[in-house]
Amino acid sequence: MVRVERFPEAVAATVHPTGFHDAIGSAGAGKALNLARLGVAVTLIAGIGDDLAGSRVREGLVDGGVRLLDAVDAGGTAEHLNLMDPSGARISLLLRNGSADLAFDADAVATAMAAADVVVVDLAPWTPRILPIAHATGRPVWTDLHDYDDASDWHRAFIEAADVVFASADRLEDPAAFLAAMVERGKRFSVVTLGRDGAIAMDVSGRRYEVPAISGTIVVDANGAGDAFFAGTLFGMLDGLPLERALRFGSIAGGLAVGSTELASPSLSADRLRAIADAS
Repeated sequence: MVRVERFPEAVAATVHPTGFHDAIGSAGAGKALNLARLGVAVTLIAGIGDDLAGSRVREGLVDGGVRLLDAVDAGGTAEHLNLMDPSGARISLLLRNGSADLAFDADAVATAMAAADVVVVDLAPWTPRILPIAHATGRPVWTDLHDYDDASDWHRAFIEAADVVFASADRLEDPAAFLAAMVERGKRFSVVTLGRDGAIAMDVSGRRYEVPAISGTIVVDANGAGDAFFAGTLFGMLDGLPLERALRFGSIAGGLAVGSTELASPSLSADRLRAIADAS
C-alpha cells in the first residue's frame, strides 16, 4: 500500500509517497480475518505460493484465527501494489494475481463446504471452477462482485451461482436498478456499498434498505472496508438478526476497518460491534 498526495499523471515522473506499508490482502483473506475476529469459525480455501510472501500470508491467517485449507500456487503468491490517494481511491497494479489452473483437492473442498453454514465464493482467476462444488453442497452461496460494471461476462457465473450478491457502486451506472435486477433473478437479498455514503440493499420481497456509514471515522487505510462490511453483515445474519440490523453491523465493521492498516481492525469484536450498534 503506497500513499500519495495525488495520483501521478500518465507521464514520466518521480513520485514521493507520503508513506507505505505491507499487509495481507485479497477479498477472501479480508472476509475471513474479520469473521474470525467476530468469533465465527471460518475456513479459507486459497491458493498461496511456496515463497516468502506465502509464508507471511499463511502465518498471518493462522495467527488471526483462520482455518486455512490452501493449495500451493505454482505461479507464486498473488501480490498487488496499491496506490492510495487521501480520499481512499485506489489504483491497483496486479504484480501477480494467482493461477487460473490452480490444482486443489476437490474432495477436501467439498467436505469443508458441506460443513459450513454459508459458502462465500470470492473472485479469483481459479474460483469459477469451484462454483459447481459450492452449488452441489446445497449450502447458501454468497459472493462479492466488487467493482462490477453491469456487463462483465466473467462475473456472470458468480451471479448465477449465488443466493446473496454484494457489489460496489464504483462502476455501477444505477445501483438501485442493479439491486432490483438481482432480486428479480431470485437472490435472497443484494447489497451495494457506497463508500462514505454507506450502503443500500434490497431483499427478495422488494423492500429497500439504506444504512449510513458510521460517523467520526478517521481513515488510515480504506483497503478492506468492503470486505469488513460483508463480514459484519454475514455475522449478523448468522446471529439470526433481521437484515436491517445485520447491515448496521456491516457498516460498523467497515468503519472500524478503515481506521487500521490491517484488513480486520484489531479492535473488532462481537461485543464491540453489538455495543456500537446499540448506542447508535
